[in-house]
Amino acid sequence: MLIQKLTACTEFVAGDGTLLRELLHPEKQAIALRYSLAHAIVPGGRSSLPHSLKTSEVYYILSGTGEMHINGENQVVEPGDAVYIPPHAEQFIRNNGTAPLVFICIVDPAWRQADETIHAEPR
Repeated sequence: MLIQKLTACTEFVAGDGTLLRELLHPEKQAIALRYSLAHAIVPGGRSSLPHSLKTSEVYYILSGTGEMHINGENQVVEPGDAVYIPPHAEQFIRNNGTAPLVFICIVDPAWRQADETIHAEPR
């Protein structure tokens, strides 16, 4: 049985500028997963960098509110929202509030740095 505690995962700044903790990744644990699972935070008033992945991604918003931008479209997101991000879509998320915007990221197949392209500086 594998139970991964969030507090046991090292926090780091991801390529898109979010604070990230990888919970499950098939290259880091001996598990038979296709996808990776991470916990992300965007501090109040900040946004992730516009970026795209070769793979699909899902964000599940846990707390805070923000604005999700995908291929030029934008929509407000709040706790309980699941956001599908198709492969190759240019995306970023902005925290419009003061509290942290906290969400789960699922990347399928599992995230690899080689699959990510950063497009611009923060907006």
